[in-house]
Amino acid sequence: MVRDLSVLFALLFFSALTWADLYGFVDENGRAHMSTTQIDERYKLFQRSAAKPSDKKQTVVVVEPRMPKVSQRTIKLYNKQIVKVAKKYGIEPALVHAVILAESQYNADAISRRGAIGLMQLMPATAERYKVADSFDANQNIRGGAQYLRDLIKLFDGDLELAVAAYNAGEGAVIRNGRKIPPYPETVKYVPKVMSYYRKYQQRI
Repeated sequence: MVRDLSVLFALLFFSALTWADLYGFVDENGRAHMSTTQIDERYKLFQRSAAKPSDKKQTVVVVEPRMPKVSQRTIKLYNKQIVKVAKKYGIEPALVHAVILAESQYNADAISRRGAIGLMQLMPATAERYKVADSFDANQNIRGGAQYLRDLIKLFDGDLELAVAAYNAGEGAVIRNGRKIPPYPETVKYVPKVMSYYRKYQQRI
C-alpha cells in the first residue's frame, strides 16, 4: 500500500509516460525511486512501454527527494563553522549544508563502508590532502570538505553538478567520462539529491 501522497503522485506522474519502460521501488522510508532504466536489482518493472522499440525515446525524470529530518538544533550546531569556511573559500553555505545532509545527515561520527569519515565523509586520502588531522573533529572535517568542494568547482569551471559528481565519484571519474556525470548508479542518484537539498537550503539560509 502506498502510504505517502507524494509517492502516489510520483507513481501517477510516471504512469503518464506511456512511451517509456518504467522501473521503481519504494524504500523502507516510503520514498519512491523511479527510473526509465533498471539501475540495479531493487528496481522492478512496473510499466511496459506502449511504444514500438523504434519509437522509444530516452529520458530522465527526477522526482525531488524529501529532505531527511534533522533537527534545527543540530543544523545550528554546525552552521557557524559552515558559514565561516564557506565565506573563506568562496562557496555558498547552502552547498556545504547540502553535501553534509546527503553524506552524513549531520552525524560527525559517521563512518562509511568505504572508510569515509565524519560530517562530510572525507576519505583518508582527501583528509591528508587537506591537512585534516582528525576527521571526527567537526570543524576540521567541514574545513577540509569545503576546501575540496572549492577546488572541484574551480576544476570544473563553476559547474556545480560536475563538482558534486566529483565529490561522490572522484574528479578522475568525471574527467574520464568526458567531463560529464559518470554513469555510476550511486552518482546518478547523488547529484540530483544534493542539488535539490542545495536549492532548498538557499531559500532557508
